[in-house]
Amino acid sequence: MADPINRFSNRVENYIKFRPGYSAEIIQELSRKIDLTPASVVADIGSGTGISSKLFLENRNVVYGVEPNAAMRNAAKELLSGYDNFIGVEGAAESTTLNEESIDIITAFQAFHWFDNPKARLEFKRILRKDGFLCLVWNERQLDSNNFLRDYERFLIEYGTDYGKVRHDQITRESIETSFEKPFSVFTLSNEQILDFEGLKGRLLSSSYMPSETDAGFAEMVKTLFTLFSRFEEKGRIRIQYDTNVFYGMI
Repeated sequence: MADPINRFSNRVENYIKFRPGYSAEIIQELSRKIDLTPASVVADIGSGTGISSKLFLENRNVVYGVEPNAAMRNAAKELLSGYDNFIGVEGAAESTTLNEESIDIITAFQAFHWFDNPKARLEFKRILRKDGFLCLVWNERQLDSNNFLRDYERFLIEYGTDYGKVRHDQITRESIETSFEKPFSVFTLSNEQILDFEGLKGRLLSSSYMPSETDAGFAEMVKTLFTLFSRFEEKGRIRIQYDTNVFYGMI
């Protein structure tokens, strides 16, 4: 499997443009469930291009965006340049460089499956304040709620390089509880993207497990994707539904 730190370096532009965002309902739910307030200090681990950090910045939280990939960090710096409460940090889940007991809430959006869990657990416990929370979030694409999503999943299995190894929908509350030896709760929100063909192509190419433009077979893959899109598009658009799963607990 490719280096988890650098495997997104050539996908930053597509990541920024075509990755699904997150509903502001996450902030509302966390405010009710774990007492998230604007005064809470957040460490967003694997913060990438800043898509997830922006949720908390708009809630007026101070956010430390911890990201090991330089291209991703630079993209976040540009995207979030208007927020004085964002601090970009060169670090990783296993070594954040943050101060001991300095964080109220640790978040990881689409990133936890890349972590070295035993080392990350120790680091998270070090930087969290007493009664702090860990929140792990994924946009999980629905696999079989309609014919397009079923055929799209088959397409990913056929053309993906290591799709089966990195799929994060295999992570469950039970596996998270095993990793941290603590109980976790979960809530789920609905999310979706409505994309034209260029949007669908960009969404595909933002995924590290798919061939890039320089790989053999790329042209064939795009041709097959267009055929798939053409079969299911309505008025030049297709719809991708997601379940946004939010796991949270004290560690």
